[in-house]
Amino acid sequence: MDALKSFIDLFADPRLFFALTVSALALAVWKREAFASNSWGWGLMVFLTIFFGFGLTDENFVLIIAKPDNVPIVALIFLLLFFTWYSMREGVLNDRRIAAGKPPVEKDEEDRVWTWPDLVYTELIAMVVCMVVLIVWSIVLEAPIEQPANNANTPNPSKAPWYFLGLQEMLVYFDPWLAGVVLPGLIVVGLMAIPYIDKNPKGNGYYTFNERKAEITIFLFGFVVLWSSLIVLGTFLRGPNWNFFGPFEYWDIHKLEALTNVQLSEYIWVRGLGMALPDHWFIREIFGIGLTLLYVAVLPVALAKKGLAKYYEKLGPARYYVTVLLFLMMLSLPVKMLMRWVFNLKYIVSIPEFFLNI
Repeated sequence: MDALKSFIDLFADPRLFFALTVSALALAVWKREAFASNSWGWGLMVFLTIFFGFGLTDENFVLIIAKPDNVPIVALIFLLLFFTWYSMREGVLNDRRIAAGKPPVEKDEEDRVWTWPDLVYTELIAMVVCMVVLIVWSIVLEAPIEQPANNANTPNPSKAPWYFLGLQEMLVYFDPWLAGVVLPGLIVVGLMAIPYIDKNPKGNGYYTFNERKAEITIFLFGFVVLWSSLIVLGTFLRGPNWNFFGPFEYWDIHKLEALTNVQLSEYIWVRGLGMALPDHWFIREIFGIGLTLLYVAVLPVALAKKGLAKYYEKLGPARYYVTVLLFLMMLSLPVKMLMRWVFNLKYIVSIPEFFLNI
């Protein structure tokens, strides 16, 4: 048992955790015909149940998942996997119908019931069930109310509410003004811009995948990998001093991992060229500034000519560049995470003279 627990703890390494998450999503999208089968859906639920059931035999695991704050996240994992599988299943079934010349299931069953009493009755039953669950929940689990705030006794780790843990994790890799203001703002703006950017009428009102391959894949990557997995990582794997811990590992408050934050300018000037850092900020950060401009200004133009030419013609210049810039901003998070984990790279551009770090 101890050997199995130690093996599972190895996956708490963020590089391995992230790689497995991306690989699992890529495999589910690639082999969606198999993933959409009932055996896969039930198999995932059974696997999770066995894993958490096995975890309940370990006191360190119980201390983490049994916290009243963390119980909803356990439920979130089950619901996330179930609804991801279910939506993929419905999309695959509709794609088969469309390929056979039939309309989607939603079109065939569009007016099959009345709002009253069928829909209202169903909603009433759902409301009663949810009320019962909440009442039992409030009786069984104590409210996670802590002592009054005390500057001399700060919780370690000090975590944001679960729905902000993704943003808190982003603070590790980006400057606070980027992680707390710019990137969340781009998320909101991007969500608002979707109806104006994506005017494809296909997939409107019914499940599908083949008709919206790129859009659905990007959404799943952003929601499952870059949001939900960061919540899971921040809840169960981030412990005291914001260090990574395995699910069966004791959260030792004295654990300190050496982490040397290195800027790109140090890698190039000091380690690469064997020179001291230039005094002027522009010369010092010229490589980082050039790389950033290449990423946000040159790369979209290059992709429009080769690689994404079809989308450029389909969307037009304005919608294309807005879409690609938003996508590149989203992609900057995993890129920055991997550079931090693999190379200890903190910032691409570091200009403390103007409080500008990228």
